[in-house]
Amino acid sequence: MENKSLVIMVGGASSRMKRSLKAINDPKGVMDNIPHKSLIPVGKHGKPFLYYLVKNALEAGYTNLFLITSPENQVFQNLIDNGGLPSGIEVFLAVQNVTAGRIKPLGTADALLQCLDQYPELKKATFTVCNGDNLYSVGALKDLRKERNAPHALISYGSSGFEYNDERIAKFAVMNISSEGFLQDIIEKPNMKDVPKYKDESGELRVSMNIFSFLGEAIYPYLNNCPIDPVRDEKELPKAVAVLVGEHPKSVCCIPRSEHIPDLTDANDIQLFKNLE
Repeated sequence: MENKSLVIMVGGASSRMKRSLKAINDPKGVMDNIPHKSLIPVGKHGKPFLYYLVKNALEAGYTNLFLITSPENQVFQNLIDNGGLPSGIEVFLAVQNVTAGRIKPLGTADALLQCLDQYPELKKATFTVCNGDNLYSVGALKDLRKERNAPHALISYGSSGFEYNDERIAKFAVMNISSEGFLQDIIEKPNMKDVPKYKDESGELRVSMNIFSFLGEAIYPYLNNCPIDPVRDEKELPKAVAVLVGEHPKSVCCIPRSEHIPDLTDANDIQLFKNLE
């Protein structure tokens, strides 16, 4: 089934970024009216970060874009209406509503679940899903559109390709991959002392940067039944995937890549994108 749809999660609050900018006084008030990091202006022309991610998606061959936002999404609607994203891709907005009785959203697995409920055509399709604050390469986005021998896939990044220190890498999700290239387990934010045991035979640590491709009808029940993390009090997408591979060991193939993935975590990261055209 051809994969032409990209789902980007842009609904999360940018509280860490706002704290970071406040610490350096944010003289330009960058975050005053920006609800998500993906909208921060970067590059030589001050375009929103999301513009460059969508530009890469277009080059990789995606034709449909689904943005998962919070209910307060007028700024995203304005971006679309005013031509703030590259032309040539059809854009749809999905809303992650806060579950009754809660004060915050239920997490990334719930965000994708609500998107599939709002756009049922995705339940019958293969699609890619990723974060809105990582600048994934054209190559990685293309890899997830290729034919494969499993219903699902993810990019397994070799940590040696990153320009991050070990402490920051340990905050990502690490993976246990079979000799056949299938995901066996995914561990979100492992304990630093446990990280070395997840290295593969070549000594490489394989890391997830939350870019997956799913067959909608096959991932849907795992999103729906994802357990709530006792610490974060959220349903996290990596946990849904971990439960999936526990029941279906050869359902997620791992596509290896080795490259740096720039991301927006705090104010110091903004300058990393100053040369984008």
